[in-house]
Amino acid sequence: MAAVIVLEAIFEADLTEEQYAYRPQRSAHDAVRHVHGLLKRGYTEVIDADLSSYFDTIPHHELMKSVARRVSDGAMLALIKSWLEMAVEENDGKGNKRRTTVNKDSGRGTPQGAPISPLLANLYMRRFLLGWKQAGWDTKLKAHIVNYADDFVILCPRRAERARAAMEAMMCKLKLRVNQQKTRICRVPEESFDFLGYTLGRCYRAQTGKAYIGTKPSKKRVARLCEKISQMTERKWCWKETQELVGALNLVVKGWGNYFRLGSVSKAYRAVDGHVRYRLRRWLCHKHKVKGQGRNCFRDEYLYQKLGLFRLERFGANLPWATAQ
Repeated sequence: MAAVIVLEAIFEADLTEEQYAYRPQRSAHDAVRHVHGLLKRGYTEVIDADLSSYFDTIPHHELMKSVARRVSDGAMLALIKSWLEMAVEENDGKGNKRRTTVNKDSGRGTPQGAPISPLLANLYMRRFLLGWKQAGWDTKLKAHIVNYADDFVILCPRRAERARAAMEAMMCKLKLRVNQQKTRICRVPEESFDFLGYTLGRCYRAQTGKAYIGTKPSKKRVARLCEKISQMTERKWCWKETQELVGALNLVVKGWGNYFRLGSVSKAYRAVDGHVRYRLRRWLCHKHKVKGQGRNCFRDEYLYQKLGLFRLERFGANLPWATAQ
């Protein structure tokens, strides 16, 4: 982390405006807002790109060349190289440990979980973003890139097929692999796409039914949260104190709501609140040996007022930036 603090100050000025991940004063919300703004301005042909195992396939030689552009200290360069090549110790689940040297043997990949990996990933992605501009694709095709870590989309007013071909050729030169199965061209508003957990595309206003291009939490992220809630309220956890479980549920739901607060959130919030109520009632019935679904014994007022369960719908109503749909 000490190395990151030193290097981050050096490379922050070099990173491009298209990069939003792991940077001060920038966030995933900023990236989503940027994409949304481009869609509204007519950049509606979108290359929804996916790289295969980006962090694990960054080539060491090319990455070190990028680092050495701004860092001349031999000790620091040697330290970074040793991190890139360090062995990984794995547990087979039976108490046996083994060390692998995949990164050193292949000459690829950043150290898993290391604080320096996000910075190095940003630094190598910068090569693609600069190359895109140097080749003139941003002006010839009016193609804008928005990047967050290993996720990026390219938005154009037209000729998305040509932009995709150019992107794939550049990634090949950078020795990165494009996942052909997951990479696709999406034309908004007829189609929608997911970016950083949000679905961007056609939405409808609840009051008028009027269509507009907007953002909302993706169905996958809603389903993932509901699955986590289901796991937390399984019958095997009935030994827990009720307030302990409610407190844990509140933390998870609040954290999710704090991230998924852009655009049309009300439908997703209602779905999550309904699932939390259903699962908590079932858990309370098992705990207190109550038959049925518990609607009469554990009414909404009891869950929210007595137990203090967090309610996303109330949270959303107080968000000035959240559009209730």
